[in-house]
Amino acid sequence: MEKREKATLAGGCFWCTEAIFKRLKGVENVIPGYAGGEVNTPSYEQVSTGGTGHAEAIQLEFDAASISYEQLLDVFFHLHDPTTSDRQGADVGPQYRSVIFYHTDEQRKIAEEILDKLESSGAYKDPIVTEVTKFERFYPAEDYHLNYYEMHKSQPYCRIVIDPKIQKLYKDYQEKIKEEYQ
Repeated sequence: MEKREKATLAGGCFWCTEAIFKRLKGVENVIPGYAGGEVNTPSYEQVSTGGTGHAEAIQLEFDAASISYEQLLDVFFHLHDPTTSDRQGADVGPQYRSVIFYHTDEQRKIAEEILDKLESSGAYKDPIVTEVTKFERFYPAEDYHLNYYEMHKSQPYCRIVIDPKIQKLYKDYQEKIKEEYQ
């Protein structure tokens, strides 16, 4: 029995996070966009200045009967660096910060518990800076960002930054990958 829920996450460039999460079984839809800022209907050009308060984010719909919120957050923490403030690799600025935008009190509780476990486990050398913030609004990105990786696989950014993340996903989460990406 399907149990559809939403999750909104920011972990660096939304081209990367979209490419990763759309490959997971139980994830029905992934939309790149902007969340966490003060500007209404921001554009990519505005967000890329770092002055809107928005993070590049993805909003996904998932079947909680197939993949749990905990499993989504496990992938989220595994495939980006939650210890760097306002940065993922060469992408620098507050728009690339690590944020979990929770939709329900249950999601907040789960996110905080996972953060506490990760911090106390010593999994990371540096402190985790991921924010856990109440979801307010999500603005879908311009159409040319949708399915960016699939449309531009040969571009250097895709080959150098996104491909290694996808390979890591395949290596570490093989049982969770949709058949269409096998």
